[in-house]
Order: sequence, then C-alpha cells, then structure tokens
Amino acid sequence: MQPLNRTQIAWRAAQDLQDGMVVNLGIGMPVHCSDYIPAGRELVIQSENGVIGAGPEATAEAADADLVDAGSRRITIAPGGTVIDSAWSFAMIRGGHIDVTVLGAFEVAANGDLANWDSRIPDKGPLVGGAMDLAASAKSVWVMMEHNTRSGGPRLLDACTLPLTAPGCVKRVYTDLAVIEVTPEGFLVHEVLEGLSHAALQARSGATLRFAPDCGVLRAPDLTDED
Repeated sequence: MQPLNRTQIAWRAAQDLQDGMVVNLGIGMPVHCSDYIPAGRELVIQSENGVIGAGPEATAEAADADLVDAGSRRITIAPGGTVIDSAWSFAMIRGGHIDVTVLGAFEVAANGDLANWDSRIPDKGPLVGGAMDLAASAKSVWVMMEHNTRSGGPRLLDACTLPLTAPGCVKRVYTDLAVIEVTPEGFLVHEVLEGLSHAALQARSGATLRFAPDCGVLRAPDLTDED
C-alpha cells in the first residue's frame, strides 16, 4: 500500500473541478492542480497575485519570469486570460466571485473549521497570506493535505488545536489516503486508498469517520512528486 504523493493528490483534486468554475489555487500542493485539469474541461483559474486564466506550469523554454502564480511558479496563461493588480484580485476574492478555492491545511475539524497557518513554526512567522480572505469568501473550500503529521498524528480532528483560519468553511478534503466530504454530521469518506481498510483509516484519524454506501477506491496515475 503506497499513499499518494503530493502531486497525485493534486491530480485527484483536479479531476473534480468542473466546467464553468472560477477556481483559486493556494500555495504549495494546490497550485499543481492547474497541471492536471482534464482535457476539454473549461474553467478559469485565478491566482491571488493577479492572474485570471492561469494555465499549467511553463516549460523551461517558454518560462517568463514576469508571469508567475501565487507560489512563484513560472506559468502559462490561457487564451483570454489577463493580469490585474493585487487590489483588483482581492476585490474579486472578497466579492464572492470564487466558486472553489483549493487550500493546503495543517488541520480540519469535523465541523469544517480550517487551520492552515501557525505562527509557531520556526522561521515562518504569521504568514497567513490571503487564506483568510479565501476561506471566508469563496463559495466552496477544498483542502489538500497529508492525512497525518510527520510524527503520525491526525490532521482530521473533532476540533482544531491550531489557530483557526476560518470556521466551518471546508466542504471537501483530499489526502494521501482518502477523499472526504465535510457534512453537517461530520466527515463522510467517499474514496479510500486501495489496500487500506476502513478501520485502518479510522485509526489514523482524530475524529469519527462515516463511509458512504458507494465508497470507492482512491487511485491516481504514476506521477513524480513535484514538491
């Protein structure tokens, strides 16, 4: 049983982005979703630094140092895309024009509370960035994260232990082990990594999990971890 790597998690989340969506991708794992949008699917990727219509990461030959996403990756821009200033970009976010924001996280609570920054991390400081604006203003918040901490602790919890970015905002969670919906009744698992039992997934979680009647297998193509 091999957990998904970070790029595979991004691939899996990208498969659920639908035609017509305006999507913001957060720094870290989420920005890689732009590289794996299914062919023929038309949506708009907004980067908080001021790109509307961001495309996949640029090849080395096509890279432009003046065209980067929020994670400072050199990217392409889709036909019809544009670049705006930061004030307009955040007006778009705060105005409720983002259908889905995909963010990284340290912890998610069973009621949808999000903790995705921590001022106690050495050498990082309180770098919350635009996450609070996105979590509070986007119509839907999806989270990508590893299911457990490096020490093996759970990231899915009954209540977050870290400072909250926003309360009750998360609708969906993609981890290296499962795809999980946040419902009024708590966490509902829709996909589990092949070879991992429901009991084993529950043992690696810090909150009660329910499993959908049609709970399927979490799979992804072979992809190199880009982070």
